[in-house]
Amino acid sequence: MASRLARMARRPAAALLLLKPCRHARSYSHHIFPGITTPVRSNSGRERIRLFPMISQYELWSRSFSSDSGDLVEAVVPFMGESITDGTLASFLKKPGDRVAVDEPIAQVETDKVTIDVVSPEAGIIEQFVAKEGDTVTPGTKVAFISKSASSDTHVAPSEEKSDQVVSTPVAKEVDSQKTDLETEMKGKPKVEVEIKDKPKVLAAAPPKPSASEPQLPPKERETRVPMPRLRKRIAVRLKDSQNTFALLTTFNEVDMTNLMKLRSDYKDAFVEKHGTKLGLMSGFVKAAVSGLQTQPIVNAVIDGEDIIYRDYIDISIAVGTPKGLVVPVLRDADKMNFADIEKNINNLAKRASKGTISIDEMAGGTFTISNGGVYGSLLSTPIINPPQSAILGMHSIVSRPMVVGGVVVPRPMMYIALTYDHRLIDGREAVYFLRRIKEVVEDPRRLLLDL
Repeated sequence: MASRLARMARRPAAALLLLKPCRHARSYSHHIFPGITTPVRSNSGRERIRLFPMISQYELWSRSFSSDSGDLVEAVVPFMGESITDGTLASFLKKPGDRVAVDEPIAQVETDKVTIDVVSPEAGIIEQFVAKEGDTVTPGTKVAFISKSASSDTHVAPSEEKSDQVVSTPVAKEVDSQKTDLETEMKGKPKVEVEIKDKPKVLAAAPPKPSASEPQLPPKERETRVPMPRLRKRIAVRLKDSQNTFALLTTFNEVDMTNLMKLRSDYKDAFVEKHGTKLGLMSGFVKAAVSGLQTQPIVNAVIDGEDIIYRDYIDISIAVGTPKGLVVPVLRDADKMNFADIEKNINNLAKRASKGTISIDEMAGGTFTISNGGVYGSLLSTPIINPPQSAILGMHSIVSRPMVVGGVVVPRPMMYIALTYDHRLIDGREAVYFLRRIKEVVEDPRRLLLDL
């Protein structure tokens, strides 16, 4: 019983449960009882020990972490999106004892798609974290308690380990004093020692020596094992599902970038002056993709069970690489945008995706994807379809190569383009026509003006 009391004294929250009002409370003579070692037997026959002299059971129970005075407020995980049910508590941005302002982020939750901040609902001091890094949390999960007052009796010094963080309340202080009295009382009692004689000696078996033909694995000290982030897990699942579901086939073509690069060079200063953004190559490829999808609507369609769904709109996903993984924000109604609108939206989405502030809605949907591996130096690749779409266009680096133009070999800036498509829905004929349309528009942008 003494060891049990010592354990309970080290856990104030558990000690509170001994005096929680229950249906056996009528068997107590009274609850305001001095002393620490007096047992009380209830109707059920179980012993209960009074730890706190001269404290009413109801007064003691009201001193738990939920403050009746309204001083403590809870910071909880916010709503994360319609398609997201849970996330992983990735990191704490603050520590107990830190002062925070209203709506100041104190922790980050990593989901399958984006990183979401847990913010403080009130200005005050962080009293305690009630969750740990790596925990799986859902919307509404309590993460921390915030004290709206700045009094010294509720201030908690930062602990070295998050698992040992406890609120320094009057109840906890009283438990510590009772623990000291209990340990002093137990010092006078004799200790019972049990000596075990003739203990059999167990010889450790020597590890088997590896044979000469057995491969030698590298030592564990040369490896680093870390948990896979949720975003990377989600990417892995989606890409593997795409590989298992679709009949993937890739066709290639090459594009002469001379005219599009000249167009950008001639009008880049006037474009910035009027629209406030730079003219890039992506807007030219987006316009070319829109033209290709309009001429080959099957590339913009998708299989749904035994049906084919033709989309009457064009929402183009732009693959953006971030430090945490690949995300695909969507350009809504790309067919209704001009060059300036496309450039502004791409720049805005790319910046917010890199910072992790992009929302779930801005990445949902999409009927066709463009992935530009050329910015990283990729010469050629076979991209994987982004479900539930049916095709993806891969752009690559621009390389000066000798080309025959008008019977003369001249250097030209060339780019390989690749179209990976679902061969269950799209035949090779439509895929080749689509890439040819991309090539025609990029090599001669004047076709867009003349609708040719």
